[in-house]
Amino acid sequence: MSSVWDDVVGQAFAIEQLASAADVGPVHAYLFVGPPGSTKFQAARAFAARVISGGDDPDQRDARLALRGEHPDVREVQRAGASISAEQAREIVRVSSLAPTESARKVLILDEFHLLRPEGAALMLKTIEEPPESTMFVICADFVPHELITISSRCARIDFRSIADGVIAARLLTEGVGPVEAQAASKAALGDLDRARLLATDPGLAARRAAFLAAPTTIDGSGAVAMRLAAELLALIDEAGEPLAARQETEADELTARIKEFGERGSGKKQLEDRHKREIRRQRTDELRAGLATMAATYRDTLTAGTAPSIDAAASAVRRIHDALDSLERNPNERLLLENLLWSLPTA
Repeated sequence: MSSVWDDVVGQAFAIEQLASAADVGPVHAYLFVGPPGSTKFQAARAFAARVISGGDDPDQRDARLALRGEHPDVREVQRAGASISAEQAREIVRVSSLAPTESARKVLILDEFHLLRPEGAALMLKTIEEPPESTMFVICADFVPHELITISSRCARIDFRSIADGVIAARLLTEGVGPVEAQAASKAALGDLDRARLLATDPGLAARRAAFLAAPTTIDGSGAVAMRLAAELLALIDEAGEPLAARQETEADELTARIKEFGERGSGKKQLEDRHKREIRRQRTDELRAGLATMAATYRDTLTAGTAPSIDAAASAVRRIHDALDSLERNPNERLLLENLLWSLPTA
């Protein structure tokens, strides 16, 4: 039997907590914390659907609309720029004060809230702490930064975990992905179901993994080789974006058709364009993250096998790669990052 929770994958404990909360009566604010691709946003929609509809049937009208992000009393807020600005925070406060249109309760789903600017957090604290009786917040964040600690203390926290490889593979199989592709994609996705779905349709996955694995054995300490390898790896990452670009093109074409029929007002065109930009940035960062993790594994394997020319050099290489991984949070220049890293690494 289908359920509003069907798209929440590998999060049995979170579902149990949320279903119980919906049965006994939800509190005013929830904070869903977990890594990208852990289906916490799908859980936010499912929870809203359960609260608004009062049941578990995904085909019931209110639940169906909430699950698609189209219910008038379930408002979804995505960041408009690199972060959630004070202007957006003011708009959230304003919308939270409005009465529901159709239901007894209005649900505000705030996505990527770890990117809320400090001034926005100050503006929203009082509202999240004491919203109107008919308003419920569901806040999604990859982690809880310092700016969110006070807001976090006003919410019921639900934790989401990275999804196990086997669970991702099983889900991909139910979605029509072949066994070999499902296994490879689930292993490379690092617990992220969204990324696994993209990788499952990506014929270049094996070639990219092989290229990053081979990089530590190819570098020779020269700038010329580092620059050549960086260019080759980035070209492979460019190719990896093709499945995402194809999906985005389909979404844009569908929106264009709806605009022609119903008009552009309220179509969500700007939101779709902004989401596509975020998806491209995240896809590239995920590819770099996976590639660098693969390079680090090459050096660790030489340490484990006792074949590293120098234990200190291999250990230092792993540290340098992890430093580069940490720097991805600051959106560095990809080419310079890779060139500098490859130039500094020893031959494995």
